[in-house]
Amino acid sequence: MTDQQYLRYRESAEADYADNIAKAGVMPLPEAREKAREDYRQLLPDGLASAGHHLWTAYDSDDEVGMVWLHIDEKSDGTHAFGYDFEVRPELRRKGYGRMIMQAVEQLCRERGVGSIGLSVFGNNLGARALYEEMGFEVTRIQMRKLL
Repeated sequence: MTDQQYLRYRESAEADYADNIAKAGVMPLPEAREKAREDYRQLLPDGLASAGHHLWTAYDSDDEVGMVWLHIDEKSDGTHAFGYDFEVRPELRRKGYGRMIMQAVEQLCRERGVGSIGLSVFGNNLGARALYEEMGFEVTRIQMRKLL
């Protein structure tokens, strides 16, 4: 990802994240916006140069088709990765790009000795959940709520 691509990403990513938090019912939109700003500030304090964080743009020839944000970290039981964001342009979804991007991420992680890849997905994102399950990701935690 270039500096220019990163700036474009950050302009929309915080807003999208806040919208997803609110749509999932985690908190109201004003609080979700503040949470999104703070999460991005903490996780990417130095933008693209933030330690352990890798942001890539995915291409099909010269066309940008998506992006991925991966954090790779050493823990007491080995090297692990966490996918903070993964996106395919809306008009290109359901065409195999998501699967190809995830396969590329898995290959990159294998080459770096990563033992596992984690990620979070909002419960209402059924397309992403289906893709991750098809690719072998397992549920490790579920958070639920009931509206009264």
